[in-house]
Amino acid sequence: MLEPGMNAMIDPAKEKAGADSQTIFELLDVEKVYEVTKSEGFLKRSKRKLAALDGVRLRIDQGASMALVGESGSGKSTLLRVLLGLTEPTQGLALYRGRSVNQMREAGPDFARDVAMVYQDALGSLNPRMTVGQLIAEPLRHFGICPESDIAEQTRSLLARVGLAADVAGRYPAAMSGGQIRRVAIARALASNPTVLVADEAVSGLDVSTQAQLLNLLRKLQKEMGLTLIFITHDLGVASYLCAEIAIMYLGCIVETGPTQAVLNNPAHPYSKALRHSAPEFFEPISDPLPGEIPSPLDLPPGCRFSGRCAVAQSDCLANDPVLTRRGHDRAVACYHPYAMSNISPEGTKEPHVTF
Repeated sequence: MLEPGMNAMIDPAKEKAGADSQTIFELLDVEKVYEVTKSEGFLKRSKRKLAALDGVRLRIDQGASMALVGESGSGKSTLLRVLLGLTEPTQGLALYRGRSVNQMREAGPDFARDVAMVYQDALGSLNPRMTVGQLIAEPLRHFGICPESDIAEQTRSLLARVGLAADVAGRYPAAMSGGQIRRVAIARALASNPTVLVADEAVSGLDVSTQAQLLNLLRKLQKEMGLTLIFITHDLGVASYLCAEIAIMYLGCIVETGPTQAVLNNPAHPYSKALRHSAPEFFEPISDPLPGEIPSPLDLPPGCRFSGRCAVAQSDCLANDPVLTRRGHDRAVACYHPYAMSNISPEGTKEPHVTF
């Protein structure tokens, strides 16, 4: 695991200034409610509503690198499914380039070609009966990326781009290491020449050296190909190293967004601060965990859903749930009593230089 703050080589301001301001994804007050059955005694059950997403607002511009961070059960996976059009929101709008995501999916293969996915279970996403070469060639044929005569050369080029030798094309997924499997999954995702790369916990479960190599690879690919990167993770160190922007989720809501270094070095939301302090750091004792229990999404407390664990909660926090409100030109926080944010820009923040 990387230590939060290891991002000396990323300049969020320059990255943002160099990107087109066109909005790629936009979520407008998105809610996703599931109906679940709850036992209330012997042979007695009732149906309850579970809000996996509750009033989510998020904008991702072209060329951005956005980390979606939160504990298990925070709604990251549901938000990802809504972004990809795999789940239709109960309320609100999910837009891709100004059009409904679901309409884009139904209109043809353009959305599937433009938005590529690297799954958390990379091995499970690959057909074990196909060789690596066949797996990479499949999207090349499906989307008509190149003539049949060029597929072998294009496959070798994609393998080289992710740091794999050409002879890997003849091997099967089961004969490869975890790091190699992730590289194959990335090569397959890049085969359609996407403009957006979505990665769900793409480096979890790997040793530190392999994890660092893959993070460097993803960052290099984003820069060289001009990709919009959406990275789902629970690791603040990974988010700090890879992404220029961050959105922190808690129980179905985004509670804070902004430049990654600014949010992690000077969090405004109490949950963001607690999450930052709970991340282990080199040569430092592990801090005490957050007090209290995570509320059940079936029985949320009145008012702010974090109020029962918050050190600065006041009476108004128990009355209404705060909405995400802009603070300055690049920060937003859902809190009635946020911590003060310094005026130091991310460029002025001194970070340790890290190399691998």
